[in-house]
Amino acid sequence: MADYFTHFSCVLDVGTRDNAARALDLYPACMERAARAGALAGDFLVSVHPDGSGTKLWMRDAATGDPLQVIMFVQRCAEVFGLTGRWGFGWANMCSQPRINAFSGGAHVLDLTTRRPVAWIHTNGWLNRALRSGRGMRGEP
Repeated sequence: MADYFTHFSCVLDVGTRDNAARALDLYPACMERAARAGALAGDFLVSVHPDGSGTKLWMRDAATGDPLQVIMFVQRCAEVFGLTGRWGFGWANMCSQPRINAFSGGAHVLDLTTRRPVAWIHTNGWLNRALRSGRGMRGEP
């Protein structure tokens, strides 16, 4: 039997050490909210990034994770801490066995000011559209 995983590792600068500590306190309620909104079960890991600044949150999967949970947590941090600018991350979908269409990935960019998506891509959808269309698409070799 094959096991499926979604892997990611990203950082979010929340501006101050106090905000980083407060963000860790926000995390459990955000995960409950994400579950109610339909995110997959299984939390991701979040901690203060060990770079020494103390202002960055490091988010990553434990064994697998749901990108929607990360997006919802970042949106909440942006709301609470008044974050601005753009932020994004990418992920990889993996399978423990060779399976057709079992490997893909994606990326998501948020406008932190509005907490709305700017752009996103899921490679499996992109690939299917590119194969069906018969015409050139961005990213074509």
